[in-house]
Amino acid sequence: MLDRLSEKFETIFKKLRGRGVLNETDIDAALKEVRLALLEADVHFKVVKDFLTAVRQKAVGQDVRESLTPGQQVVKIVWEELRRLMGGDRSDGRPLSLSPDPPTIVMMVGLQGSGKTTTTAKLAQRFKQEGRRMTLAAADPRRPAAVEQLVTLGRQVGVDVQTQPADDAVGVCREAVARARDRHDDLVILDTAGRLHVDDSLMAELKSIKAELKPHEIFLVADAMTGQDAVQMAERFHRDIGLTGIILTKLDGDARGGAVLSVRAVTGIPVKFIGVGEKLDALEPFHPDRMASRILGMGDVLSLIERAEEVFEKDQAEAVARKWQTSSFSFEDFRDQIRSVRKMGSVENLLGMLPGAGRLMQNVSSPELPDRALTRIEAIIGSMTRQERRQPGVIDGSRRKRIAQGSGTTVQEVNRLLKQFLQTKKLMKTLSRSQGRAGLANLLRSL
Repeated sequence: MLDRLSEKFETIFKKLRGRGVLNETDIDAALKEVRLALLEADVHFKVVKDFLTAVRQKAVGQDVRESLTPGQQVVKIVWEELRRLMGGDRSDGRPLSLSPDPPTIVMMVGLQGSGKTTTTAKLAQRFKQEGRRMTLAAADPRRPAAVEQLVTLGRQVGVDVQTQPADDAVGVCREAVARARDRHDDLVILDTAGRLHVDDSLMAELKSIKAELKPHEIFLVADAMTGQDAVQMAERFHRDIGLTGIILTKLDGDARGGAVLSVRAVTGIPVKFIGVGEKLDALEPFHPDRMASRILGMGDVLSLIERAEEVFEKDQAEAVARKWQTSSFSFEDFRDQIRSVRKMGSVENLLGMLPGAGRLMQNVSSPELPDRALTRIEAIIGSMTRQERRQPGVIDGSRRKRIAQGSGTTVQEVNRLLKQFLQTKKLMKTLSRSQGRAGLANLLRSL
């Protein structure tokens, strides 16, 4: 996520951090490089101009000149301005407020290919996990595949999808809202029609839905990887129907960051959620301060902790700690832990949340993609018999050869995994003696 931009910022500020004194010439040189980095990231040129003006005014001030660490002070100023650019301090963590008179009506708009239907299901999944009841409306009758897709996704999430009356988008939305009121649902999410481009008929249909149902929220779903095209589309939708929020999809594949850095400043509409993967749980509330930290290579530990708390329960961590303490932790337990980590999302994205992880991966001579490495480890464990997973000591030379052939790996990889597993068991046993079970459980949850 935004790797290219993060690398450029890291290179620029590395020069500043090493200097004991900064003058205006140093700051101007650094800001010139920042300007190039932002323009290459497809950030709107007016946004870049205003951003650099604000940073320079603060960076040449007295606080920086008299600071013992002027380079770090400049980085702090850039972080504050990035946060302001993307929406300021939204620490409430509630990108969508439910209406006191349910159901809350959420209208999803956007072009074809932006991920609107999938995002509708992701939003439903998120609120379903909070214990909310809802109905989805498949309001794109002109594209039958869209209706079928939402019905399939609704079945996966476990929510009902309104599809009738056919060929009447407004009617489908009207029936969905009526159904939700009868059932006392908390939300209705309207998946409206999309087009390959914005046209008058699309806007007329969306205006009709808005006029009749008066949605509490209107979210534009936009592909972050389209950069300034996403910003221009947001301007058009906001001008014609009025938006309350933006959901940027495919941000996990966006190495530049033009859309996420520009859209709020250009349109005035806040980014509410970001899509960070293909799975139904890969939708996160957008936090400007956390995104600013990630862009500057500071990581996003808060989001990492929140994901871990969703996956790892306290009882689960304590059970694992007991197994470490008694040396009964097996490859079966290890495989379960890998699968739990996978539920948190892409391992590469998780590494991006750790401060300095990007620099660490660059220093590895021949790094294998983390997700691929975990897949190979799972394959090796899956090729073991139950006895071998529970008692690794029985794995001799012939068994190692068989495991390697069965997993599509090499004997050397099997040997390396066995060695690392035994070393880790020894380390964790030592930790359990020094920290006790409760301390070890807390350590496992923090990992």
